[in-house]
Formats: sequence, C-alpha cells, structure tokens
Amino acid sequence: MGLNVAITGMGVVSALGNTPEELVQRLRADELAISEVPWTKDDPDRFEYWAPVTSIDPYEHFDERVAAGTDPFAHNALVASDAALTMAGLDTLDPLRTAIVLGTAKNGTQSLERAQYDVDQGGRDAVGGKLMIRVWPNLAASQIAMRHQLHGPCLTLSTACASSLDAIGLGARLVAGGIVDVAIVGGTEGGLAAEVEDGFIPASAFSRYAYGMGGNILDPRKACLPFDADRQGMVFGEGAGVFILESTEHMRSRGAAPLAYVQGWGTAADAHHPSAPEPSGIWERRVMELAVEEAGIAPGDIDVLAAHGTGTPKGDSAEIRAINEFYGDRAQDVSVMSIKGTLGHPTGAAGALSLVVALQGMEDGEVMHTGGTTTPDPDIAFDLVMETPRKRATDWLQINAFGFGGQNASLVVSAEG
Repeated sequence: MGLNVAITGMGVVSALGNTPEELVQRLRADELAISEVPWTKDDPDRFEYWAPVTSIDPYEHFDERVAAGTDPFAHNALVASDAALTMAGLDTLDPLRTAIVLGTAKNGTQSLERAQYDVDQGGRDAVGGKLMIRVWPNLAASQIAMRHQLHGPCLTLSTACASSLDAIGLGARLVAGGIVDVAIVGGTEGGLAAEVEDGFIPASAFSRYAYGMGGNILDPRKACLPFDADRQGMVFGEGAGVFILESTEHMRSRGAAPLAYVQGWGTAADAHHPSAPEPSGIWERRVMELAVEEAGIAPGDIDVLAAHGTGTPKGDSAEIRAINEFYGDRAQDVSVMSIKGTLGHPTGAAGALSLVVALQGMEDGEVMHTGGTTTPDPDIAFDLVMETPRKRATDWLQINAFGFGGQNASLVVSAEG
C-alpha cells in the first residue's frame, strides 16, 4: 500500500461554519455563503460576489499582540490548527519531530491593499509597522510554530489553488520518509471581510469579473455553478482546513485512532497558460494517475472524487475531460462532488476544505451534493451528485485541486490503513 500516513485530527474555518460537523450540516441544507460585495450594491451595471468568513474575532482567540500582528489568513490557520490538534488529542508535540506545511495563494493581499490606501490617504505615517509580518505568506505557518514552540520543518507552499493539497502531500511524505513523526498540514486564506465605511475599496474585489471569470449575474445562487451547462464563473472565498498527520507507529504508541490515511499524492504543471488550464486536461489527469499509482491501487478502486469544480467554463471543461478519461468505463460508478457552488472558492485552502467535507462524509456514510448545480454539462460521463447528499460508503477517496499557472494536485485517501 502507499504512504499509509494517518490523519488523526482536522480543524476548519469556513464561511459556513468552524467545525466539520457544522460545515457539512450547512452544506447539506444548501445554505449560501456567497453574497454581493459591499462595493457594488448600488451599481446597476456590475455585480461582484464573494464568500467571506465573518465568524472569527481574533481578539477572542489570541492575545492582543498576536491578534493585531497577524493577517486573517494566519488567524484562520491558527484557529483551525488548534481544533485539529484538539481532535487528535495531541497535547504535547516533539519540537524537533513535528513539521508544519501550509499552503496559501492570496495570503495577506487585502492587508497590503489596505495599507496602500492608508498611505495614499494619510501619507507615509499612516501605514502600520506590522505590515510585513502580517502579509508575508510564511507567517501563518510561523505563527503555528511560535504558538507551540516547534523547531522542525516549517514550510509554506504557494501553488495557487493547489496549495493545500500540495502541502498535505508533502507533509505526508515527510512523515512516511521518517523525517518527522507528526505534521500539521493544510491550507489557509483570509482577509476578504474588510471594513468599508471610510471609502476603502480593494482592487482584488473586482478582479474576478474584470478577468472574465464571472458573468453579470443578478442571483447569488447562480454566481457559481460547478459542472453546470450554464456555469459562468467562480466566486472567491476564504477559510482554512488543517490536518494532523502521524506515522502509524506514533499514532499507535499513544493509543490514538485514525480518521483516514493519506496514501498517494500527485503534483504536476500544465506549463500552458497563466490562468486557463490545458484544454484536454492531460496534466490534470496525470496528477490523478500519480496519486493513484503511489497509493498502489487502480482508478477503478476510487469510490468518491471531491473535484475542483470551480464553475468556470474552461476550468470545468478541462476537469470533466480529465475525470472522464482517467476513470474510463467506470466513470459512472465514481460519485463526484464540488462544494464551491454554495461555499465559494477558498483558493489556496480549497483542496483542504474539500477534504474536510469528504472525510466527514466518509464518517457519515454519504457524499455531499454539488450545491446549485441542476443541469450537468452534457460531456459529463461520471456520477455527479446533485440536489441532495448521496448515501454511500467510501473506502477510497480522491481529491483534486487545480490552480492558476497550471498548478495541479491530487490526493488519494483510504478509510483503512
């Protein structure tokens, strides 16, 4: 069998709740995290959407120094990592045998935009001295290290929307290779929910529409329709998903129980275009192959696929081709889901949040439906779960995450080691 690295804990911060159970319950109920951004509410010619996290007050979770000196992407990672460690029952960590590997794409972008606005309005003295320690992408992982006094590998990956799956895969290999016993892994994004009373408007709030990644849609429930024939674009979101990985020996030595096992990881580059995927999906299919090969199984063994499924015309078309061709004649037997239709797209944390939902579904014996989608793309050959969750036992799970720059990642997880 493949890597055989145990997942013993998971924590989540999302626009639909901050526990795996709450997130799944609200997805199951078709609650919508997507709303119109404040800056277009009175504009009849432009509609922009987002899916922000509004439930985290850093001053309730951390001391004032940490709360003020960290960006929301780090706040989210800290909250999720605390929850994951609690679930795993890990009160004590070996400072030299514990790794941290986090993925992030946008990290402190909006804090930087806010700082530039402050300087433009108030001059050079208006910018805070903590800007750099808020916006640098490694500061989420570094804050976790400081919180627990960890001195092992502390790594940050930024592979766009594949970041969190790459982080989980790399962390699993560090554990499987005997370099560490425990790895805190996952992905995080944050910073969308900024105050707007003083006139600040972040440039990134309009980037999706300006780049042709969304249509002029009046209904937020139609802003993101993964794999739908009528899809027009994606919606940026935020959040964090963090997991505790352990070697089986370490897990057993402390009498812990696994949630599941990471068995295989694939990562590769399209080398095609800054934002559009290679149309045939060949390199997306390749990472699916690599993950399954490392797991030591065949494509036909996969029960459930948590797809990337962003709702963009080109992105979904490439993934549809990749899924169809990878699973081949058995594609109709693979239950496929995407959580982005109601949750939005949390970019660098996307794969991690998909894994949270899929693992909770593995425990509950169900597969989450693809919220919002009603008219599946006619090219789909697989079993796209729609309208309501599907009751199904999952022994083998695959998760996809694909990002700008042609960054592709896929992960294979098993219920048993």
